[in-house]
Amino acid sequence: MKKILLPTDFSENSMNAIHYAMAYFESEACTFYILNVQKVSAFVTDDLMAMQPSETIFNSLVDAAKQKVGRLIREIQDQYHNELHQFESKVDYDNFIDAINQLIALEEIDLIVMGTKGASNIAMTFLGSNAARVIQRANCPVLAIPNDYQFKSIERIAFPSNYFTDYNPENLKPLLSMAERDACTIDVLHVKDGEHLTQFQENNRAFLDASFSKLNHSFIELEQGNLFKKITNYILEHDIDLLAMMSRKHSFLERLFVRHPAESFAFDLKVPLLVMENTGNFYIK
Repeated sequence: MKKILLPTDFSENSMNAIHYAMAYFESEACTFYILNVQKVSAFVTDDLMAMQPSETIFNSLVDAAKQKVGRLIREIQDQYHNELHQFESKVDYDNFIDAINQLIALEEIDLIVMGTKGASNIAMTFLGSNAARVIQRANCPVLAIPNDYQFKSIERIAFPSNYFTDYNPENLKPLLSMAERDACTIDVLHVKDGEHLTQFQENNRAFLDASFSKLNHSFIELEQGNLFKKITNYILEHDIDLLAMMSRKHSFLERLFVRHPAESFAFDLKVPLLVMENTGNFYIK
């Protein structure tokens, strides 16, 4: 049985991600852990004034959140009536990332599904602060769902690579699992940064070829240029349903999605993003 973590602040984009997860895993047995993380700043003056003398800020805050998560679970169960799905309510009073990683370790979570927010100005990444931090620091794969994205079956996946990563087979499992489940096509995208691949790059490309051997896949060479724009255009022009990437500090993912001062445009991803941890070696030419 899959174990899926669904962080929520009850916002529209987090609810949209929950509905996406219900639809995507409709035919799979899953336990969904619906997590709300509270902090003192969530308390407003009216809440404090309404408290009884015996109550503490902590107890009032957590109890209210537990009731809200419980109502949400009942609403989901009433809407979907899926006997394959089980739900557990989780409320924590902690740093957001620490709360997520503690639950990942405690429950052996397989995947996080969470919503994203579009960039509101050119100084922000498209993911929004919470989703970006989870992608960078969570100890399991993350499936990020763009705000307002409506569920559709996944048929074609884009997987960018510069071939400088010495891939760990274990790290590719989330992508292979999704692709094999729905018989997806995988487009491996490489934005040229020179005339020829090095031997190291050739070896890593061959490893990907072998890893995807059971799937319809192809290697796409994109002309040199702005990495961000090249991949964005490919997604839009080729009806890509999912963007899958590896993540690590100073990685290809960071180069792609962290904005630099020279860039003058804001960007909102239009398809879900699967981010997998890369624990293999990474080399810079």
